[in-house]
Amino acid sequence: MHEMTTDAPTTDRPLHGKRILVVFNPKSGSGDSELPEFNRLLRDAGADVVERELQPDTPMTDYVHDLDAFTYLVGAGGDGTVSSLAYAARYKNVPMLAFPAGTANLIAQNLDLPQDAASLADIVTQGHAQRVDMGELTVHDEKSGFCMLAGAGADASMIRDSEELKDRFGAMAYVMSAMKQLNPKKTTFHLKIDGQPRDFEGIGVMVANFGMANYRLPITSDISPSDGRFTVILLKAGNIMRLIPNLIDSVRVKLNLGDPIFSGNLETIEAKHIEIDADDPFPLQYDGELHVETTPFTAKILPGAIRFLTAAKRDDLET
Repeated sequence: MHEMTTDAPTTDRPLHGKRILVVFNPKSGSGDSELPEFNRLLRDAGADVVERELQPDTPMTDYVHDLDAFTYLVGAGGDGTVSSLAYAARYKNVPMLAFPAGTANLIAQNLDLPQDAASLADIVTQGHAQRVDMGELTVHDEKSGFCMLAGAGADASMIRDSEELKDRFGAMAYVMSAMKQLNPKKTTFHLKIDGQPRDFEGIGVMVANFGMANYRLPITSDISPSDGRFTVILLKAGNIMRLIPNLIDSVRVKLNLGDPIFSGNLETIEAKHIEIDADDPFPLQYDGELHVETTPFTAKILPGAIRFLTAAKRDDLET
């Protein structure tokens, strides 16, 4: 008589012996996240999955205090959740999955991640990661991190106006809000770019690490998340819709359709450290989250601060 065992062979359990920490925001997105199915698939593959739910007023560092005991980290939520968790885990060398459970999930889009649980679980199983830069933001002596971009001015106003529309329209809320920015406030910005002063009149400044907007459309060309520098975008145009020609230019470059045919609406500068102030205090956003703080603020690049799990090659992450 042979004994029966419920343990599958290790070959059928590719994550056997792996410990995976899943930190999730229960308030992200519309509540239809595939996270429970994703966690089940990881466990079926043999992983020891530890889940930690974000709680109000608990520092993000508390959730990763024992990160060195885990093989992988999963951040499930919107871009704000992912970037905050990545900042807490910076330079700890544990590969992280940006699980798309929010509204726009631009970090996941920039990493060219799938959205279904099975494909995301496969990304973890494969264990392929790309090391990328992060940004560190300082506002009134308070530090925080961002993966994609930080901005002051019209883009922050767009995010503010989209908040009331997100529940009904999802990612389209950002498009609808952009169309409302027909007459944004203009001011004189005072910058210090790697120690060099620069003033300009415009509607906003964006400090970009990743460079793709919704649907992986490039914000502008030549943005890399792994070159040790930001791409600073000076928004000179009179309204957000006038930046569409620059978007067209970026797509043309990305698809090798020829040289840019529009110019003048924005200017891009590379920098490792930037200080931003304005004559009029402007709202501030980073990684899609609007904050009560306003200008001035400082952004510093953190080279190679995080390893993100992705099937994408390095070139795929650049615009």
